[in-house]
Parts: sequence; C-alpha cells; structure tokens
Amino acid sequence: MGGVGEPGPREGPAQPGAPLPIFCWEQIRAHDQPGDKWLVIERRVYDISRWEQRHPGGSRLIGHHGAEDATDAFRVFHQDLNFVRKFLQPLLIGELAPEEPSQDGPLNVQLVEDFRALHQAAEDMKLFDASPTFFAFLLGHILAMEVLAWLLIYLLGPGWVPSTLAAFILAISQAQSWCLQHDLGHASVFKKSRWNHVAQKFVMGQLKGFSAHWWNFRHFQHHAKPNIFHKDPDVTVAPFFLLGESSIEYGKKKRRYLPYNHQHLYFFLIGPPALLPLYFQWYIFYFVIQRKKWVDLAWMMTFYARLFLTYVPLLGLKGCLGLFFVVRFLESNWFVWVTQMNHIPMHIDHDRNMDWVSTQLQATCNVHKSAFNDWFSGHLNFQIEHHLFPTMPRHNYHKVAPLVQSLCAKHGIEYKSKPLLSAFADIVHSLKESGQLWLDAYLHQ
Repeated sequence: MGGVGEPGPREGPAQPGAPLPIFCWEQIRAHDQPGDKWLVIERRVYDISRWEQRHPGGSRLIGHHGAEDATDAFRVFHQDLNFVRKFLQPLLIGELAPEEPSQDGPLNVQLVEDFRALHQAAEDMKLFDASPTFFAFLLGHILAMEVLAWLLIYLLGPGWVPSTLAAFILAISQAQSWCLQHDLGHASVFKKSRWNHVAQKFVMGQLKGFSAHWWNFRHFQHHAKPNIFHKDPDVTVAPFFLLGESSIEYGKKKRRYLPYNHQHLYFFLIGPPALLPLYFQWYIFYFVIQRKKWVDLAWMMTFYARLFLTYVPLLGLKGCLGLFFVVRFLESNWFVWVTQMNHIPMHIDHDRNMDWVSTQLQATCNVHKSAFNDWFSGHLNFQIEHHLFPTMPRHNYHKVAPLVQSLCAKHGIEYKSKPLLSAFADIVHSLKESGQLWLDAYLHQ
C-alpha cells in the first residue's frame, strides 16, 4: 500500500503495531464504487468493500458514506462505540495525512465541534436514558385500542356505527404502532440492541403486518442522507412526483409522464390515500420474499392470522377485508402527512458531501410542541432533534431542544418550527412550487 499520492494495490488490513499507511483525500475519493468502498472515521481510513454487505444497518446505509468522513454518523447511530469499534479494527487500512482536513467537502469546523460538545452534554444529562414507564404506557394504550375496537363490534354488532368507530380506533392504534416501532428501530427503548430488534419485529410484524427489516432498510438511508436524491428513498419519488432540482432536470429533458404542474392537486388522490393500501401493502411482501427475510414474513403472517381469527367470525370474510382496507386507508393518510411535513418543504438536492450537522439541519424543521402534537406525531414534531440524536428516547427531545436552538443561533442557522396545520399546508405549497419549476423548464428550454 502506497503513501500519499501513491495508492498501490489493496493489501488487506493494517497489521497491529505496524505504522499505518498515510492517505490523502484524492486517493480515498477513488474508492467509491460498487465492490470498492473506503470511508473515514475519526481520521482513520477503513476498507468496507467486503463488510458493507454484512453491515447490520444495510449495505446502502454505510455505502452512502463511501469516500467520505463518517465520524459523526458513526457516533450518533451507535450506542456502544467501544463494542462497534471491534468490528472496525479488521477493516483499518490507514489514516489521513496530517495536513489533510478531516472532511473532503464543505466543513463548518466550529459547528461540528460545538455539536460534538452538545452531544456529550446530552449524554452527561442522561438524555439517552429511556423511561420504561413512558414506553410501557405507549404499548399499553396501543393494545387497549386493539381490544376496544374488537369489543365494539362484538358487543354492538357488525353495524355501520360500531364498525366505523372500530375502524377509526384501529387506525389510531396502527399510527401509534408506527411510532413505537420507529423508536425500537432506533434502539432508543432498551439498552441492549437485541431487545430493541426483537421488540420491533413484534410491533411491526404482529401488531402491523409489516416488515421491520424493510422499514430499517429505507429509514436508515433517510437518516444518513436526508432529502438527498438517490440516497434518501423518501424523496426519490419520481416519476410520480418531482421535488427540488429533479423538477428542473425533468423539465429540461422534456419528460412529462404526469402533469407535474398539477401534482399538488393529484397528490390528494395518489399520495396520502394510496401509499399504504396500494403500494406498501403489496411491495413489502415482495421485499421480504425477494430478500429471503423469512423471520419477518413469519411475524407478518401472525398479524393476518390474528386479523382473520378475531374479525371474520364477527364480520364475515368480506366485512373483515373491508375493515382492514378502511383502516389502511385512514392510517395511510396519517402516515404521509406526518412523515412528510418536516422534510418535503425543506431543501432537497444532490449530495454535496457537507458535514453531518449541516446536512441534517438543512433538511429538517419542527412543528410546535403541544400535548396533542407530541402524541399525534409520535414526537416527530421534534424532527430536528430526532435527526441530530436518532438514538435519543423521544420523551427527552423537549429537554435537548433549547440547547439545539442555542447551537443554531450561535451559527446563524434558522431553527424552523411551525404550527401543525401550516406544516401540512407547506407540503402542498412545496409540491406546487416544484411543479411550476418543472413547467417553466419544460416550456423554456
């Protein structure tokens, strides 16, 4: 392995006790190809080419940081850094040359240093410690709603009124289950990662009929590179909707698969109402079978077994299926509005290899705190804090928020927070603006 400016062939991990080879960013930059990926953590260079397929968070998550400094992403995504570093050691191949900056790209050094100090302060304040009472109550009220919905139909009969009430209660239960599995996916409930993973499979599989692996595969990419095309699945929604720079790109290339200047209108038809019942509902089965995630599939089947065993005797098969799809329809509306209100109106672009903090702050905004907003959104109204501290239990977001606001004020970064209905309206406004950008580019190029 060569020195600075002399890449040399791959020779395997660095030997213990031997001087570490020195690399510059120009060398590292060349290793961001399929099957050939390096990254930098704490100024040490790692070859993750063979490891990325075994990475617990998924190959795409770690691969999105190829040829980049991943120090802050590494620190915020993992609870036990000493344990994880054991897996890094065999991948170590060198270190950055002393004269090289820590990051190959736009880097606000003082902002990064201040964020790391803030992260340490949050640890000292025990803000990463979960409240068992909080999460026990959360699970308890979900299970109570599941029982209440069934009792309404069992005691009052399969009429329109009890069935409609049951559908709304089940939709609320399903929405809250999304929030709880989200907490578990981020390992913010239990101290041991394995307990979080098992509990997430129960909530996602048995209570919802979805796959935990599918969710983590998508969601971790979103956290790593929020609002970045081709890296964040949540904004890679073309050709159905165009966002940010993709609007201009489609316009210049004369692409018109849909009337994008009216996407803010047809969003109400194929967006919130349809995402879960017409897309996710079926795609998840394909995902787990194609990737051979048989454990997730088994958990999913327990949901459908429970659904049919409890509701077919009361409603019949058609009635049971009707109730199921009405719940999915209601749940889908909640899911789209709540998950997109913090991101769609924000900056959406291609990857500019910015520092971790700047990447998160430019892509997120908050919704004002209230008891209802906290519960309704699963504390995702604190989206800024959630993205900066993804493993922090959500009941502590409001405690760290003033510190984050001070950090933003010090560095002249806008800390955006808005009312809930304004956040919903901004989704539509953003779609309308993107559609107009497409139309202008389509007509004038």
